[in-house]
Amino acid sequence: MAGVGTAAVAAWVPCRSWGWASVSFGPHRGLSALLARKPQRAPRWLPAFRQKTLFSFLNRPDLPKLAYKRLKGKSPGIIFIPGYRSNMNGTKALAIEEFCKSLGHAYIRFDYSGVGSSDGNLQESTVGKWRKDVLSIIDDLAVGPQILVGASLGGWLMLHAAIARPEKVVALIGVATAADNIVTQFNQLPVELKKEVEMKGVWSMPSKYFEEGFDHMQYSFIKEAEHHCLLHSPIPVNCPIRLLHGMKDDIVPWHTSMQVADRVVSTDVDVILRKHSDHRMKEKADIQLLVYTIDDLIDKLSTIVN
Repeated sequence: MAGVGTAAVAAWVPCRSWGWASVSFGPHRGLSALLARKPQRAPRWLPAFRQKTLFSFLNRPDLPKLAYKRLKGKSPGIIFIPGYRSNMNGTKALAIEEFCKSLGHAYIRFDYSGVGSSDGNLQESTVGKWRKDVLSIIDDLAVGPQILVGASLGGWLMLHAAIARPEKVVALIGVATAADNIVTQFNQLPVELKKEVEMKGVWSMPSKYFEEGFDHMQYSFIKEAEHHCLLHSPIPVNCPIRLLHGMKDDIVPWHTSMQVADRVVSTDVDVILRKHSDHRMKEKADIQLLVYTIDDLIDKLSTIVN
């Protein structure tokens, strides 16, 4: 694979019981150690999430207020960055919160401007504005080093945050990382359809994740997103990175995570593929893999510090 040095040969590590395989880029204590971990630290399953919870607002001069929920605790802290139009009350966000409670680690989940309980207008939202939201959470709320967990579009934004705040972002976990995906999908459309979208100002994409069966995306949103594409050149992120992806993902192809692994300059990168998982990766085994991955990175970072 281009961009991977001879000292960082990819090695597949299959696991029959979990149904996933990993590709390791770089010499480091990888997922073989994760498989041998003592399971009692990670909850077996977390079905009883409390949906009703008190949240706070982050006030920002001249920018929409952001709704968030924060747990105080040990470092490194964890920040969950949601997917496109997703809020902070999703399965993964709540599962990570319960996991952080069990370990006593700091944790933040939040809503983008224009989404969920945050202020702002969704129709005016852009990738650039949501990038600012993530940086506001890191700058104004997070204390000490942080592990960012980004889902889908949140995985794209976590890369931007790691580039912008290298002194504070110490590790990344992407779940179905959608780097450049909106722009890539649009560019793959036939010329006639692209012209039609430009003329109408809206791209109506069939999607099973929306009630009416379509996601209506503003053409202006797509054009603004072009300014934030990363896969065309090396991505200057040096921290440990774990990229989880379902091979049944019909929104973001799992090859995107392989592209991210190839482009980041970090040599400590694992791509973990689940054969039967879809885009949301919210099934029991998916969540278990996610929290074990967080746990493994916490241990790794603690070892480095000590």
